[in-house]
Amino acid sequence: MKSSIKWRVVHHEPGLYLYIIFPIAAAFLLTFGGARLVSYLSPQLYLPWFGLHVHHFTYGFFILAVAGYLALIFSGPRAKYLIALLHGFGLGLAFDEFGMWLRLDDADKARFSYDGFIIIIGIFLIIISAKRGFRILIDHLPFIEKA
Repeated sequence: MKSSIKWRVVHHEPGLYLYIIFPIAAAFLLTFGGARLVSYLSPQLYLPWFGLHVHHFTYGFFILAVAGYLALIFSGPRAKYLIALLHGFGLGLAFDEFGMWLRLDDADKARFSYDGFIIIIGIFLIIISAKRGFRILIDHLPFIEKA
């Protein structure tokens, strides 16, 4: 499998993105769920920055910018996988406040409908990419022993 993804990266073969959807969707769902949980348990928790209340979706945008830059300069198979994880993390932080983007208000009723829609899309992406995603996870993470 490692040679398969490496071949796709080096030769620009189609199908690479089916392998990359899984780490993006997994990191997205974990980050999105974690951000929702932290926001629910401690709604007043934030990092003050010069007296401003900076929402965590702002950090998500910066992480997405860094992931985009890294994707431009690194092209190896492990780099693609790790950048996909970083991208999913940034998406999770950014899309956690999706309802606020649209309404410019932190209304709880709207939040649950947006959250449900986003979670369903994330689960759908996990399902369609799980088989290839688990294979790439085993091949590209250094702490998992290969049989």
